[in-house]
Amino acid sequence: MYAVIVTGGKQYKVAEGEYLKIEKLELAVGEAVNFDRVLLVANGDDVKIGAPVVEGAKVVAEVIAQGRHDKVTIIKFRRRKHHMKRQGHRQWYTEIKITGIQA
Repeated sequence: MYAVIVTGGKQYKVAEGEYLKIEKLELAVGEAVNFDRVLLVANGDDVKIGAPVVEGAKVVAEVIAQGRHDKVTIIKFRRRKHHMKRQGHRQWYTEIKITGIQA
């Protein structure tokens, strides 16, 4: 059984027992989180597609960790103009474990 959920402006295909890094949520480690915006739920050949969301469907997850991704380096360079600009960025994430899918 799997589902497609929306969180942080992105869509994720999730299955029970799966670990996932999503955009940061303001929750403590160990707390449960419910995702109500479920676009699709599939159990074998039984597929429910929402318009835009599946009514009554919910995905339950547990917060495992809060952290930051690896650094992304941004370099802006203009040749022959004596110009180079360097910048770095680390995006925050919340790691979750999917504990249940209810259709």
